[in-house]
Amino acid sequence: MRMTIVVDMQNDFVSGALGTSEAMDIIPNLVEKLKKIDNDLIFTQDTHKENYLETEEGKRLPIVHCIKKTPGWEIINEIKPFTAKGTVIEKAAFGSTRLPSMLKKYDEIELCGLCTDVCVISNALLIKAFYPDKTIIIDSACCAGVTPESHQAALLVMKNCGCVIN
Repeated sequence: MRMTIVVDMQNDFVSGALGTSEAMDIIPNLVEKLKKIDNDLIFTQDTHKENYLETEEGKRLPIVHCIKKTPGWEIINEIKPFTAKGTVIEKAAFGSTRLPSMLKKYDEIELCGLCTDVCVISNALLIKAFYPDKTIIIDSACCAGVTPESHQAALLVMKNCGCVIN
């Protein structure tokens, strides 16, 4: 069985506070993928509170983003219809500590979304640590990093850690 996890396809990472042209560029690929998908889906949402800048992450990344219930926190409109076919979970950090318990029955776990070099890699390696014998797949055409270079570097790290890069 396969699970596909769509990581943080939220307005603030596409067109908002931390948006990039690379993030916008993957939307058509991801929409086509989601149209064809027939396996289980999870969508993650980076979720912060109003006091974000006072948190440890906020001190190191002082850009207010993904504040719960704001437009930037919302999943992008192009992807939002597909959330009805899956489960949406909030996460307060780069990696979701909830994900591993949701993945026990799956043999293959595929990740895509944003950002390859922050939240995608964090979740991929967290899942790989919990389940070293499961196949972890990264759909590189449906991921984007903070920069193209950091995207490629993250893909290499995940490959070196035993993930399959497509």
